[in-house]
Amino acid sequence: MTHTRTRPALGGLMFFAGAFCVGAYFLFAAVQGDYGVFRRAEIVVETRQLTAELAELQREVARMENLTRRLSDTYLDLDLLDERTRDMLGMVRANEIVVR
Repeated sequence: MTHTRTRPALGGLMFFAGAFCVGAYFLFAAVQGDYGVFRRAEIVVETRQLTAELAELQREVARMENLTRRLSDTYLDLDLLDERTRDMLGMVRANEIVVR
């Protein structure tokens, strides 16, 4: 009786090694890539920060628009005008006490 020794199929081993490498590459790209899970988390955090900054800027714009409207020719707020004039010129009334 003759025993024939069979060598392991090198082609099958190469196929599975190649498939493993391709799978590992796509797994890495899905987690670390430009469109991966970590990048998505960074985008979500950045979106929240920019949304908060936008809300703050909108509040500031609304405040400035209110002050501008109150000093316009069509609507003149005398108290605001008096406050701004005193602040700019550094003037006080005779009956006021200045505390510094």
